[in-house]
Amino acid sequence: MNFMKKHCVAMLLAGGQGSRLMVLTENTAKPAVPFGGKYRIIDFPLSNCVNSGIDTVGILTQYQPLELNEYIGNGQPWRLNRSHGGVQVLPPYAKSKKSEWYKGTANAIYQNIPFIERYDPDNVLILSGDHIYKMDYAAMLRDHIAKDADCTIAVRTVPIEEASRFGIMNTDDDGNIYEFEEKPKKPKSTNASMGIYIFKWSVLKQFLIEDEEDPKSNNDFGQNIIPALLNTGHRLCAYEFKGYWKDVGTINSLWEANMDLLGKNPGFNIYGEKGRRIYARNYAMPSTFIAKESKNVNCFIAEGCEIFGSIEHSIISTGCTVEAGAIIEDSVIMPNVTIEAGAIVRHAIVGEDCRICRRAVIGGSFLEGEQKQISVIGKAKVIESNETIKPGEIR
Repeated sequence: MNFMKKHCVAMLLAGGQGSRLMVLTENTAKPAVPFGGKYRIIDFPLSNCVNSGIDTVGILTQYQPLELNEYIGNGQPWRLNRSHGGVQVLPPYAKSKKSEWYKGTANAIYQNIPFIERYDPDNVLILSGDHIYKMDYAAMLRDHIAKDADCTIAVRTVPIEEASRFGIMNTDDDGNIYEFEEKPKKPKSTNASMGIYIFKWSVLKQFLIEDEEDPKSNNDFGQNIIPALLNTGHRLCAYEFKGYWKDVGTINSLWEANMDLLGKNPGFNIYGEKGRRIYARNYAMPSTFIAKESKNVNCFIAEGCEIFGSIEHSIISTGCTVEAGAIIEDSVIMPNVTIEAGAIVRHAIVGEDCRICRRAVIGGSFLEGEQKQISVIGKAKVIESNETIKPGEIR
């Protein structure tokens, strides 16, 4: 088969175990975790690619890939069902001599050099599958080309107390990176890597091969590839991003990002300004029924729901039922959940296909300024009648 040359190919790293999301990722890959009522986390980078004119995306999966693979399908919901390019899921595979898991982010790309080479790209865009944001990758690519950079890293300013969680870089007045440290104990700046990179493919390919041949390497972009480029005098540039961006790799950050969708002036506006729509695989469902006696304040309620109870400052995903007398506050209810009469859910995330039985209590309320402890119910769990799940408890 002949493959058309591409100016830029995207590689989306979606294989992380997601252990910090605990019960939510026991049977689901982190990028397939529901978000915002009708989306999955992976919808955001995929939609960004489409909106940026990047039509060839490799998705690198590893842990619990079944649901994610089924969700992606042929890529049609994201307009990525193409004869030349489109989306392709790339799990680790058996080679002639051995098979191996992806050992790190760089090794994952290294193992898929043959996929990238099909398209003979000038540039490769590396993305993570666990971030919520809208971004024009085309603008970043234009900046990368205009500066003739070997690598461009998307950066954002973070509070100094959070900087040790990120790759931190120092730049000159022209945005050239002259120092990079992965998760430093004593950060020298607040310029944090977003884990979004554009490389010249010719340069990246060489360094991936050299990194793979180094037995001491961790096979990681932040720890190995980026420092190696700097040490050999290649040009690395920073691309500043000022929009909303959230790493949703923890329970608290996932809850916070969902809450950021709510309100008159939300922290993150999910509604599609022209050219920035978020696409998703959504199966046809009937319109939501909201009973006259229900009370709903400052909430998202997706299609296919039946609402009789009271909901405040919460996300209700597709196909949920909230019976009369149930109370939901400051919570994220994932798809196909039933909250029975008299149940109370506060400051919680309830996984897909759960049943919260009559008069059960999940979570609790917190005083202004008090640290919130998010209760979490894993996928397809049943919380029995009158059972209590304490604040911060994981079930």
